Amino acid sequence: MSFARVYSAQTHLLKGKIVTVEVDITKNTLHAFTLVGLPDKAVDESKDRMSSALKNSGFASPKNQNQKIVISLSPADLKKEGPYFDLAIALAYLLSAEEIDFDPQGRIFLGELSLNGELQPIKGALPLAQEAKRLGYKEIFVPFANAEESALVEGITVYGARTLKEVIDHIYKVRRDKKGTPIEPERPKINPQPKTVIQLVSKTHDIDFSDIRGQEGAKRGLEIAAAGGHNIAMSGPPGTGKTMLARVFSHILPDLKTDEALEITGIHSVVGLLDDTLVTEAPFRAPHHTASYVSMIGGGANPKPGEVTLAHKGVLFLDEFPEFEKRVLESLRQPLEDNIVSISRARGSAIFPSNFILVAAMNPCPCGNKGNKQKACICKPNDLDRYTRKLSGPIMDRIDIWVTVGAVDYEKLSSTEQVGEKTKSVKERVAHARDIQAKRFKSANASARKINTNSEMNVKDLNIYAPLTPDLKQLLNQSAERLQLSARAYHRVIKLARTIADLEGSDSITTPHILEALQYRPRTTV
Repeated sequence: MSFARVYSAQTHLLKGKIVTVEVDITKNTLHAFTLVGLPDKAVDESKDRMSSALKNSGFASPKNQNQKIVISLSPADLKKEGPYFDLAIALAYLLSAEEIDFDPQGRIFLGELSLNGELQPIKGALPLAQEAKRLGYKEIFVPFANAEESALVEGITVYGARTLKEVIDHIYKVRRDKKGTPIEPERPKINPQPKTVIQLVSKTHDIDFSDIRGQEGAKRGLEIAAAGGHNIAMSGPPGTGKTMLARVFSHILPDLKTDEALEITGIHSVVGLLDDTLVTEAPFRAPHHTASYVSMIGGGANPKPGEVTLAHKGVLFLDEFPEFEKRVLESLRQPLEDNIVSISRARGSAIFPSNFILVAAMNPCPCGNKGNKQKACICKPNDLDRYTRKLSGPIMDRIDIWVTVGAVDYEKLSSTEQVGEKTKSVKERVAHARDIQAKRFKSANASARKINTNSEMNVKDLNIYAPLTPDLKQLLNQSAERLQLSARAYHRVIKLARTIADLEGSDSITTPHILEALQYRPRTTV
């Protein structure tokens, strides 16, 4: 045999893509070693890694023989990136050179080879295993460090190997005589990786909701935001607890469901940010205000996800909100409105999920002391005007809740008594409100568009799930005219009122719910 075909895979955007590795060898000719199929530098260098790994695993190096080797990675029009194919290339070469014999059908081989033949971990093992299972492959061989993650997928046998030699011994067909008697000893097999049990257990945190002194208005706003998936902005002087409130906010979000945990784990695995086998809590992303447009939204020559996608099903915390680059802030319009981000580049386009809760924190002015009774504001009128106009009307419109985080009385700060509710009790109320919404949207979720929280309702949904009495409509219309609300802000007030009603266990929206929702609209005009 001078031709062999083995199957591997790589990540493409946020999913797996099966890649066929073909090797053809022509013997007794001048040495040549070619790798085709749009490989990047990391893939092209696999020739050297594979050659050294084979030599150190007891086989002859392909570079020391007079033969022409052509390795093709198919589909040829897909850009091949990363060291995913080292193991498959090595096995395909050995099969083509008739140094080993095995059946590659129904098997996927993944892994980066060290020069001594050890298998190094790769990114995106979970989505790759999911794609292999979807296409009907029965077995997948991965580096041992990725075995537990890959075993999250049911319906496919996962083998975690530490070295190239382990994989060869497992798949090797033992030669037999005409009577079927083995003429060489059996080789050791790799034990299948047990299925990874998904355990979504709530973790304990150092900071509790009750540890934050005062700020009852901000806590109320955060509870509403968590219950309905609403975006929230906090404004106040430096040192009043805005950052601490934002971090505690992620602790009151409901526990992830299994499908959500797997989706988030897949995203973080592709990017290489997976710290554990499974992401069990809602992500909390807090990029610095110097973050670039591409790092926030995603992109690049070959589109990669950014912070808005890494925060999917979690929290995107933007501290010093107005200090972010104008282009970065304006790019948040689509993900805040549609819960997706669409990226188009010359080499292709991509749509990434970005269903997150935005938590923004900002000072009331450049010096931070505007409205502070204890310190005087030293900002000039031009500075105040310039600072206010850093946030455009469309961005402010997309934030449902605006709360003020004022200075806290020193007596409250020094008190050792527990003040306010524990995180656990607040989280239980939020979870109960989410359960109410899940039951309400159960019929709607049977359609193509899935609704999980009140913030995801459109105008048509509001007429069905958040109807207003004539008196409430009149109250809302008068208030909207006085506050000069846009159509978007008008509908967001109704969504917010629906969430407030859910927290109280009310079947219908009443006057207090509308009035409370209205008070969360921004007081600043732009």
